[in-house]
Amino acid sequence: MGKKHYIIPVFVPHKGCPFDCVFCNQKKITGLTEDITPQEVDVQIQEYLNTINNLNQKHVEIAFFGGSFTGIEIEKQEKLLQIASKWKKTGMIKDIRLSTRPDYIKESILERLVTYGVSIIELGVQSMNDEVLIKSGRGHTAEDVVNAVKIIKQFPVKLGLQMMIGLPGDNKRKINDTADKLIDLSPDFVRIYPTLVVRDTYLEKMYLQGKYRALSLEDAISICKNLLLKFLKAEIPVIRVGLQPTENILLGREVIAGPFHPSFRQLVEAEIFKEMLDYLFLKENIKSLWIEMQVMDRYISSLVGQKKANVNFIKNKYDIKKIKIMKNNNLKDGEIHIITTSGEIFKIDMKKYADNAI
Repeated sequence: MGKKHYIIPVFVPHKGCPFDCVFCNQKKITGLTEDITPQEVDVQIQEYLNTINNLNQKHVEIAFFGGSFTGIEIEKQEKLLQIASKWKKTGMIKDIRLSTRPDYIKESILERLVTYGVSIIELGVQSMNDEVLIKSGRGHTAEDVVNAVKIIKQFPVKLGLQMMIGLPGDNKRKINDTADKLIDLSPDFVRIYPTLVVRDTYLEKMYLQGKYRALSLEDAISICKNLLLKFLKAEIPVIRVGLQPTENILLGREVIAGPFHPSFRQLVEAEIFKEMLDYLFLKENIKSLWIEMQVMDRYISSLVGQKKANVNFIKNKYDIKKIKIMKNNNLKDGEIHIITTSGEIFKIDMKKYADNAI
């Protein structure tokens, strides 16, 4: 089955934002140091569309990333949006997405955005704890988030909320409280980013001076595992967990500390599957010399676990001699089937497990 959803990313590096959040260095994160012109955006979209086969059968969106879009000079905003709107009117582009700050949202701004066809807005919330926001240099409050969401929900756009874990002054209680408050705001989707210490940021100075301690990879996985289950129980999709690896965003290059891993989400899902399997074996008292475990193709690596950790865990704890892993794309998203020697079938899925675990 071919890819059906394509995103054309347009990076507007650190434009429209007078704040320097302690963790932020957009030039390092995006790999871009120069502004992008509307003409370059037009060419970029055309070139990207030329690479997509059977375009009329695909869902393609233009996404403005990298800065606080609604804080850019209005003239620059409109020139960029005019290009995106032109392509959307052709029918080849289905959505226009942008990200911005909660305090850069007003009714007049939304009215302008929807005029140009903007259909998805993501807010960089990061935390719903004012102390954490202050220590992180965000320059907005939790109340700004609530007000922005109220305004956005008056318009025909989808809402995404982004949160970060491990910010200065953060802890597990505050992180879970942020997640609960985001759930109360009923977004269409969320993103979860562990805080990384990037070169040439104030957070790097704090880290080197011993004033900031980065989360370990193990702790970040544990926290994100619970968050993923929490949002799953609330039926809010989590479309990303962890920063996407690029040439710059690699530990030891521009990232000097923090829980970075190129397959971070897979590690989080692997922990969830391990817990799901353990729960199911205990609940159903499964005993068998060998078993077959079935899961959707995209989850096979998560089910097996890094270096076969999940397979070995089940083998050792429940005295299984052989485990066969099979893909079954007819299963529900996040569902596991276990077939025993006697032919019994035991089933569990992420949503059911989340309902019981959280």
